[in-house]
Amino acid sequence: MDLNRYRFHSRWELPAAPDAVYRVLEDVPGYPHWWREVREVRRTGETEGVLRFRSLLPYDLRVTARVSRQDPDARLIEAALGGDLVGTLVWRVGAVPGGARVDFEQDVRVTSRMMRLLAVPGRPFFRANHALMMRSGRAGLARLLAAPKPV
Repeated sequence: MDLNRYRFHSRWELPAAPDAVYRVLEDVPGYPHWWREVREVRRTGETEGVLRFRSLLPYDLRVTARVSRQDPDARLIEAALGGDLVGTLVWRVGAVPGGARVDFEQDVRVTSRMMRLLAVPGRPFFRANHALMMRSGRAGLARLLAAPKPV
């Protein structure tokens, strides 16, 4: 077992139109406005950027993300990750009765020196930290989608 590899899956159900949810997710520079753990997004190219994350644990992760596939018709976003986390992430948005279902999948290896050194004792804390971040992201997205739209 590779203690520096993590596979995450989160599912969010939201009372919003799937296309509206997808539009928010494809606007990565807007993430800090609704997802408090995404502290910074800096574009470095048309489909690339550097993101800085911090959740409950007192450290920042810096990740480069390059969109490798973006399909609005299928409501699918795939990205390759580098930096403190190397691997892939996928957003899929589908329809469910009353709204949208969002599936987030991430398959990464940790390259951060601190996280590698703490691989064994820190693993449960890293997983819990990720779960808290995803719960917060779902809540922030739900608030954004429920907010009244300017006319």
